[in-house]
Amino acid sequence: MEKGKSGNGKRILCGVVVGVANSLFGGGGGMIAVPLLQKTGMKEKVAHATAILLILPVCITSLIVYFSRGIYDFSVLIPTSIGVSFGGAIGAKLLGKLPVKTVGIAFAILQAFAGAFLLFSS
Repeated sequence: MEKGKSGNGKRILCGVVVGVANSLFGGGGGMIAVPLLQKTGMKEKVAHATAILLILPVCITSLIVYFSRGIYDFSVLIPTSIGVSFGGAIGAKLLGKLPVKTVGIAFAILQAFAGAFLLFSS
């Protein structure tokens, strides 16, 4: 991974792009973070795990802005949080066990499906 001011500048720019995408689209910052982190020299599995870590402050900041504007629906918080927590634990265990190539292929397929869904949904 790059060290020094040049590397930090790239990481800050990466963070800005991820933060804008996550806040603007209500998610998806992690999908952008992974390839951007890899461009800074991070290995794929480390980039996946780090992307999850980076999304926490982005989500908290976005929540504060949305909450202050009254744009939220807390009725989904508990059931969705339960599902996300279990899914996150399963995904984290799988990331440690799956080959890098398999993770990369699964990630690419997920991005393609997400893009197609957004493109063709009303």
